[in-house]
Amino acid sequence: MYRKILVPTDGSVLSEKAIAAAIEFAKSHAGCEIVGFSVAEPLSFNQIESLTKSGESDYMVREQLSAQSRVQRIAELAKAAGVPCETVVTQSTKPHEEIVRAASEYHCDCIFMASNGRKGLNKLFIGSETQKVLATAQVPVLVYR
Repeated sequence: MYRKILVPTDGSVLSEKAIAAAIEFAKSHAGCEIVGFSVAEPLSFNQIESLTKSGESDYMVREQLSAQSRVQRIAELAKAAGVPCETVVTQSTKPHEEIVRAASEYHCDCIFMASNGRKGLNKLFIGSETQKVLATAQVPVLVYR
């Protein structure tokens, strides 16, 4: 049914569980492969003002390395399960847009991602990347909670 699944991760515990579930899901669909995906988020304007230029560049290096480490974890788990996997890291202040863009660019026919299940005012003010993906994706989105 599915041939290529985008698996975004933010490194959270729930995201780790979603990765394991996505790999098992892909394994149950013969010939299915996954694309491990993570976004390195730049500092906001307010955060940048409080740092020196060297602090800003150090932050982005750490963010990039962290995102790379997250997708490498997906690749290792997929390899151990015998599921083909490629990895992608991008940089953006809007992860939901990058997730939807990557699904299209890498010809994924499904997005499999975690939802942290924010409630109340947190959900209202912060929003949810998963919710934003659900609202804008052109392919099915499987939400792991």
